[in-house]
Amino acid sequence: MNNSATRTVTEFVLLGFPGCQQLQSFLFSLFFGIYMFTMMGNGAIVCAVRLDQQLHTPMYLLLGNFAFLEIWYITSTVPSMLVNFLSVTKSISFVGCFLQLYFFTSLGTTEAYFLCIMAYDRYLAICHPLHYTTVMTQRLCYILMSLCWVFGFLSYSVSTVQISQLPFCGPNTIDHFVCDMDPLIALSCTPAPVTEIIFYVLSSLIIILTFLYILSSYSLLLIAVLKIPSAAGRQKAFSTCGSHLTVVCLFFGALMAMYVSPTTDNPAEMQKIVTLFYSVVTPFLNPLIYSL
Repeated sequence: MNNSATRTVTEFVLLGFPGCQQLQSFLFSLFFGIYMFTMMGNGAIVCAVRLDQQLHTPMYLLLGNFAFLEIWYITSTVPSMLVNFLSVTKSISFVGCFLQLYFFTSLGTTEAYFLCIMAYDRYLAICHPLHYTTVMTQRLCYILMSLCWVFGFLSYSVSTVQISQLPFCGPNTIDHFVCDMDPLIALSCTPAPVTEIIFYVLSSLIIILTFLYILSSYSLLLIAVLKIPSAAGRQKAFSTCGSHLTVVCLFFGALMAMYVSPTTDNPAEMQKIVTLFYSVVTPFLNPLIYSL
């Protein structure tokens, strides 16, 4: 059977969060408010870093780019959710679904890489303060940020193409609010164990390795901080990395629950909540965490 004969699906249906029309209207208002606050909060950070010359240091440049990334990350999911809340058909085109999968996974991967170089920046600042300005220059900072974007968008490019080439002959209903790997593989007419294994091995490697790097950086940082004689000095050192560590715990905790631990037996509603946490809640809390 050729590929053109088996691929009869031209669009998918994203069930999202089913319920009565009143519930859909409430969810629309809730997520619209979250989206607008996220855009304004992260946008304010981007503008502040860009307009204030005193903030043109590696730490704030990384924070500004991270906030810019969060804007695009939440935009990859929430606008389509808002449309679905008001839609009767709740459909998304075949191409649109796989574009959403690609941008959703790529931006999430870029965020994991960004959290790594932000941890590296804090490690240098606290563990090697005398060498910080000579090592973490603006040039190195821009190179690291560029590498995060490039490798973030390259990481899942092959996997996304592989999944899009699978035969989809129906049904076309996805019990999720976003086009993700698990539901799309489940809708394929033929098993694709190799593609699925490659995706999960890649996801596990990216998540675990980046998390272990951040963990090791903060372990060394903690040892250095505990050697500071004064309590005021220790408090100041902890305050410079507390916000970043909070974001790391929120983001990686949800990611590991979704992509590293087995999720095949988890109910669809639980997968939605976990995905919602790292794709919507974390970008929403980012301005609050870093501002406070």
